[in-house]
Amino acid sequence: MTKTILQQATTSVLDGKSVLVTGGTGSFGKAFVAKALTSGAKKVIVFSRDEQKHYVLERQFSDRRVRFFVGDIRDRDRLQTALRDVDIVVHAAAMKHVPICEYNPIEAVQTNVNGARNLIEAAMSNGVERVIALSTDKAVSPANLYGATKLCMEKLLIAANAYAGDRATRFSIVRYGNVMGSAGSVIPLFRSQQNCGQLTITDARMTRFWIEMPEAIALVLRGLELMTGGEIFIPKLPSSDIETLAEAVAPGTPRTVVGIRPGEKLHEQLISGEEARRTCDIGDLLVVWPEFTYRQTLKNARFGEPVPEDFIYSSETAEPRLGLEETREKVARVA
Repeated sequence: MTKTILQQATTSVLDGKSVLVTGGTGSFGKAFVAKALTSGAKKVIVFSRDEQKHYVLERQFSDRRVRFFVGDIRDRDRLQTALRDVDIVVHAAAMKHVPICEYNPIEAVQTNVNGARNLIEAAMSNGVERVIALSTDKAVSPANLYGATKLCMEKLLIAANAYAGDRATRFSIVRYGNVMGSAGSVIPLFRSQQNCGQLTITDARMTRFWIEMPEAIALVLRGLELMTGGEIFIPKLPSSDIETLAEAVAPGTPRTVVGIRPGEKLHEQLISGEEARRTCDIGDLLVVWPEFTYRQTLKNARFGEPVPEDFIYSSETAEPRLGLEETREKVARVA
């Protein structure tokens, strides 16, 4: 039986390393920092522009290995300083709310695209060993600016392996769906609306991929362990429709259909038909290999079972599709 991501992932890749997490005060960032502190990491650096969140987090983590670094990924000089003597970077900083990115497109590009470029250049100049960045299913055939900026981020990070050449720095991506219970997700919204006695549903046909926070952390750890540069690591995720999720979160609460928000899709994809031609199944993960073989990386490194050429990993057809009871179990684990 194939082991799951949670069974395969360990923190050993962090042992003895200095680790920096951009967006380290966000939902994922905080959870990853907590996990990293259970490892033998030499130092864990929280990099974020939000001073207040730093203030709160400093009181949560008393471990002397934690460093708090106020900074913005838009500021290359600040990144240059922060990445000094860093071995591993987990890039989680982003503008991620679809409607806000649609209304503030220049700001989204500045953070998600230009910020990625700044990180690449600072990482290479500091000799960082591994950079792994968080992406989203919205980057596949994007229908909104957020997805488009994350697609650009993916392309920049993957191509950075060519720029790095013989230098030590390598760049890879993890791509996944909605994190259950993360800031801005629909589960906290439904819980809040339940108290008012009315839920808002965009479209009853809508489906989404779901991942729990421990799985997202495990995915990053597995990616760091396996990466040689240029791969996109994708977990095998369940999906559910919005009606099932609403009933699991707030059973019996009346619902109003409000329509799809600007830039939203009915269904999401984690792998497109075009990417399927270079995708392999390695058991607990799917890996999209880069289109180019970079110097000193990925030489004869492709492994796993190729997926069918017509494979499309869509939340509309993906298995397993969560039923009501399975969804309730997952929701119950979200604080």
